[in-house]
This record gives sequence, C-alpha cells and structure tokens, in this order.
Amino acid sequence: MIHRRIATAIAVAGVSALALVGCSSGGADEAAEGGGTSVEGAPAWCGPEEAVVGLLDGFGGNSWRLVTTAAGQAEVEKCPSVVEYLYADGQGDTQKSISDIQGMVASGADAIVVFPDAGEAMLPALRSAYEAGVVTVPYRVDPGGEDGVDYDIWVGADFVADGVAWGEWIEQNFPDGAKILFLSGPAGNSQGLDEREGFESVLTDPKYEFIGEQPYEVTNWDPALTQQVLTAAIAKYDQIDVIVSDFGPSLVGALPEFEKSGRSIPALATSDGNVLACFWQEKSPDNPDFLLTTVATGNDNVRLAVQHAVARATGGEIPSETIFEAPQFEDSVDGDPSEVECRDDLPGDIYLSAEMSADEQAALLE
Repeated sequence: MIHRRIATAIAVAGVSALALVGCSSGGADEAAEGGGTSVEGAPAWCGPEEAVVGLLDGFGGNSWRLVTTAAGQAEVEKCPSVVEYLYADGQGDTQKSISDIQGMVASGADAIVVFPDAGEAMLPALRSAYEAGVVTVPYRVDPGGEDGVDYDIWVGADFVADGVAWGEWIEQNFPDGAKILFLSGPAGNSQGLDEREGFESVLTDPKYEFIGEQPYEVTNWDPALTQQVLTAAIAKYDQIDVIVSDFGPSLVGALPEFEKSGRSIPALATSDGNVLACFWQEKSPDNPDFLLTTVATGNDNVRLAVQHAVARATGGEIPSETIFEAPQFEDSVDGDPSEVECRDDLPGDIYLSAEMSADEQAALLE
C-alpha cells in the first residue's frame, strides 16, 4: 500500500494530496516506445524509479471532472513506483490554476498532468515547471507551445474528428439545411475551436447557418452557466434546428424551455452522459425533432496523459500513442454504433462510454 504524505508546501499552495489506497496490477499496455524498464507485473509504462505525480484541473466543478479525476488516479494506481498522488482544482480561476502548478512544483512533484482550461494563458506556468525539471504533460486543451520546449508532451484528443462526425450526421439528417447553435467551454479553448473546424469543414453549404456567439457560445463547461446561455438563446431565436455541444449533460436543465415555449426540443449532436440519455428516453416521444447523436465524452483521455507522465518520471516505456481517439457512441436515428442507453437505476452524473464501470462511477457520487 502507498501511504498518504502531505507536505507543508502543498497545503500552503492550496493543493490537496490524495491517498493511493492500493496498487492494482495492469497488463502490458499497447505498443510503447523508448528504452525504459518496466516493473514486473505492472504496465510497460511503469518504470522502477519512485515518483510523486500530480493531476491539476483548471476547473473541477462538474461530474465529468470527478469521473476523470478518478480515472486518472486509477491509472496511477497501476504503477507501484508512484509513491504519492496529488490533486489540485483551479476552480475556473486562471491565476489559481497557475499558482497550483507553482505550488505543486515547489512541493517536490516529479511529474504533473495538467488540464489547461485557460489555454495559452497557462503556457508560462507549464514552461516554468518543465524548465524546473518536472515532467510536464498538459492534455486535452492545447496550451500552445511545443513538445520538448515548453513541456514534455501535449496529449490531445482528436476533436476535429468529433466535429467531422457531428457535421456528417447533421448533413445526413438535415439535407435541406439547418440553423445550428454551438456551445463549448471557456473562451478560446482549443477543443471548441477544433470541433468547429471539423463540422464546418463538412457543412460548407450556406444552407447551414451558424447562429449565436461565434465561434461558439461560452459556457466554461459549467452546467449553471450553460443553462443561462441556452435559456437566453431559446428566447432570442425562434428557430434552432440543431444544438452542437461538447458537454451534453449540461444541456438537460435548459432543454425543457423549448417545451414551455411550445416548441419541440431540437436535435443534439454532443457528448454522452447518463442524464442526457435518460432525458432523451423520457422526452423524445413528445418531441418529434429531438434526434440525438453522441461521441464518447472522453474521460479516459487522462489515462493516456498519466501513462506518458509516469513513464517519463519512473523510467518506464513511453507509450507510442500521443492522441486520444474518442469513438462515436450513440445514434437515436439508426442505432449505429449503439442505441441511446439509459441506466435509470444509477445517478445521471455518470458516463457509460468511460472505461470505469457505471457502478464504480456511481459509487464516487455517494
């Protein structure tokens, strides 16, 4: 068992230390590269050198981040060489996120995995950590900069592919055109920009009209703000044919506003979530326009980032994969690759596309 150690510097920086309550053995990972040495019975990316590893969120205040944080910890627990796991939540405050990185570096972390919600504003802090000799792996949101210069490696996701998939679905199901409202996270975040690039590359005909703030309505991936933004859009636009969003569950609170105004809930192209699937099953019979397609919400992007960070910090084999690929998940129109599934016996704040089982996710919320 790896015991919890909390350093004074961590407490001062506002960074919480999480105990690793056990080390589960994992099988060898997929193809890896590099000349590292793995620990017997552990994944190839787990080397023999001891390390302290930290995970930093720019914003940890929704269920997706809770499951993702747990997934990151679960991945770390596969490597017995990691003697301490740290976590910090920037709470949507860029300055706090920067301070969290500085504090974690000062505490003696050997490697950090960072969700840089604020994008390029986080680059100086990442570069400072990297130059201080800390293995630095930003993931999912592109902070700018360059691998091997500003940080060790950015482990992104193929959000352009997500956008292309949404665009093709819209084109197929709305051949005569559509008015499209796009919601994403913080202003300037690379995920939203890449998704927009993807579906715009497909929907080139002017019959597809993008309404609302451009390139997307800013929600910070915060359910409360998302509800405010979507409610305002419903009041402003008489016609919304499709809503595209990269955090589907956050829409559920506001979608009934369509019904209140005597309108059908429109089609959604988004990411999965149990609350959304159950909402669709409940509402779709009375809302003829309520089509739904989802991509996997991508909680497991963190696992690949953790593997890269741990490999570099412990002397393990570095994974060959550098981009996380989230597959298409549900389609209410043709059921390909799967029908919309609702686990109404479990909380809404779980993600059936994640590697972590639905029951394990539910236990996190107890």
